[in-house]
Amino acid sequence: MEVIYERCAGLDVHKDSVVACIRIAEGGRARCAVRTFGTTTSQLLLLGDWLSSEAVTHVAMESTGVYWRPLWHVLEGQFALVLGNAMHIRNVPGRKSDVNDATWIADLLAHGLIRGSFVPPQEIQELRDLTRTRKELIREVTQHVQRLQSVLQDCNIKLDSVASNIMGKSGRAMLDALVRGETDPVKLAEMALGMLRKKHDALVEALRGKVRPHHSFLLKLHLGQIDALGLGIAELEAKIEEMLRPFAEAVAHLVTMPGISDTAAHVLVAEIGLDMSRFATAGHLLSWAGLCPRMDESAGKHRSTRLRKGGNWLKTTLVQCAWAAARAKGTYLQAQFLRLKARRGPRKAIMAVAASMLTSAYHMLRDGEEYAEPKVQQLDVRERRRAAKRLIGRLGELGFDLQLPEAA
Repeated sequence: MEVIYERCAGLDVHKDSVVACIRIAEGGRARCAVRTFGTTTSQLLLLGDWLSSEAVTHVAMESTGVYWRPLWHVLEGQFALVLGNAMHIRNVPGRKSDVNDATWIADLLAHGLIRGSFVPPQEIQELRDLTRTRKELIREVTQHVQRLQSVLQDCNIKLDSVASNIMGKSGRAMLDALVRGETDPVKLAEMALGMLRKKHDALVEALRGKVRPHHSFLLKLHLGQIDALGLGIAELEAKIEEMLRPFAEAVAHLVTMPGISDTAAHVLVAEIGLDMSRFATAGHLLSWAGLCPRMDESAGKHRSTRLRKGGNWLKTTLVQCAWAAARAKGTYLQAQFLRLKARRGPRKAIMAVAASMLTSAYHMLRDGEEYAEPKVQQLDVRERRRAAKRLIGRLGELGFDLQLPEAA
């Protein structure tokens, strides 16, 4: 097999150690040298010096958790780095050891058999950390709200059966009053604001429970956690807005697409960046995001066509945006969802809409243009012709010979 890189290295990265294998091809033979380093900064610098002393040009490593990131930051700029998917570069079964893994990675790299994963530039990585942390904190807020509801159910307070949002102004005022020891349902119901005041009688019945000091303590604890998380989320929002200023034009283009909010646009920029040259086509981006069917064919038969795993942070956001776009009346995305839903069901239809949205985002970021709404009429005409052709074919199978001219 042809050797692509004559002087390269493979790194097997762990939490506390890095096993490095240098592979040098000379005179038609390969020579390997293996060393083990720690993961402290001084040890990683020694690793870089050793690789430089051997005139290594390319270095490959596995994407193991977050342990590869400090090593990447130290070696970046000195060598051509390749980050490989651990699922794609598995070693031969029965040969599992740190030294063998590092040697295997070096051999694969030397022959050009490792497909590098997408690693965004530093500013996009930092923005990605912020948006992902924001999502995690929002999930924690949701969990505390659910715990609040469990406490209310334990003391037979049915506030969530009447109010759609117990953390709104009205619900929060009632919860704070419960923490202070107020248990009169009439007084609690009088704290309702807006449309909730019309449900006064239902609120009085829902707020008639048995609240013990134990419940008040738990309510106070969860409300305090929600407030603290809210402050953290507000700080993250301010920092994200600050970091997105250089990308304001790209965000403005993305929000012109139906279903894409400011928050979703932030996530898109943080997850895929602005340099679309890293993806040869929109299909490569869909594959990276896990929004296209897997290729599983054997003996001429197509087996599983389920979506590939991966891209969880981006995929979940796009699916949420797809549901919002499917409810936008008179749009191409809604027409696509309804057309596919009738044949393939809502789950596959919504994934197809998410893929279409990511394809549009690819072209918008690549060309620096706003969203151009396709004509729904063209989709309707195409679907009508497909349905007519399918029905005529079915009638032909039943023994009927039909020639139907298209109406003007």
